[in-house]
Amino acid sequence: MKALVMTGYKEFEVQDLPTPAVAAHDVLIRVQACGICGSDVHGMDGSTGRRRPPVVMGHEASGIVEHVGPDAVGYHSGDRVTFDSTIYNPSSFFSRRGMINLCDDRRVLGVSCEDYRQNGAFAELVSVPDHIVYRLPESMTYDQAALVEPVSIAVHARTLTPIEPGDTALVIGTGLIGLMMIQVLKQTAVERIIAVDIDDGKLAVAREMGATDAFNSKTTDATAEIKNVTSGRGADIAFEAVGIEPTVRLAIASVRKGATVTLIGNLAKELALPLQQVVTRQIRLQGTCASAGEYPECLDLISSGKVTVDRFISATGSLDEGASWFQRLYQQEPGLMKVVLKPNG
Repeated sequence: MKALVMTGYKEFEVQDLPTPAVAAHDVLIRVQACGICGSDVHGMDGSTGRRRPPVVMGHEASGIVEHVGPDAVGYHSGDRVTFDSTIYNPSSFFSRRGMINLCDDRRVLGVSCEDYRQNGAFAELVSVPDHIVYRLPESMTYDQAALVEPVSIAVHARTLTPIEPGDTALVIGTGLIGLMMIQVLKQTAVERIIAVDIDDGKLAVAREMGATDAFNSKTTDATAEIKNVTSGRGADIAFEAVGIEPTVRLAIASVRKGATVTLIGNLAKELALPLQQVVTRQIRLQGTCASAGEYPECLDLISSGKVTVDRFISATGSLDEGASWFQRLYQQEPGLMKVVLKPNG
């Protein structure tokens, strides 16, 4: 089969690789669409330590069932499906408690780190366990299904965060995850959604997606603006979707006493926290990792039109064009958000 292999940092090559093995409970899927994730782009230069070459990246994907293992349940050749980015052990300590994203045996498709190497879906074929596969709604396209994974990150963050009717929610960072977060929050009981970014163009899209307020933290005092529209208290909940010290500090400074700040972004491995503010204002800080079984809800949100994903697909391309698209995303080409590769044309 053909696959896009990262042969070295910032270096890609389409290669012929063996068809993936299909274990007893596995489903072999012919990939029709696979999105280039921001984590793939950040990882291609070696800075994250989670994309060590050689590796086939790609974990936001959909396709057609090609073959099923002898003990695989619920799927047949020809089924249209998507699949979770996380391969987990259903019998593990955390999985049995509903925290499949924290499974000690967890492997993420397209990740090659110190602990494991798991080739992903920038390939004509990929083999995954049947328990992470989900059938697509009839109306859903393969491109739309390739964006279920980023929607699931937003849904999981919402699930972990206490939300009360009438709350004001703050979303810092209006990249793809932040924009999905805004759309997911629109389906809750929050009354106001405040978006913060340093790009006016992204903030305009945030308003389009449902943000009631949008502030550029580069040109305005965002914390002051947020307090101004919340009777001086600050936001009730915040979702930080960047992952660097200035934006985490901004989230903490911009919420009310007793608020919850949910950390989604993780660009920085370590950062300094204003601990005294967190303690004396009783701020709850929590991390959120990937998703934990929210795919069915996400499929429903997209197929029902409650969450829009087509708006964010900037381009599609073949595996042969993959190297070029990776470079353009890495160089942060203006207006380029999500690129979907089509391994099978």
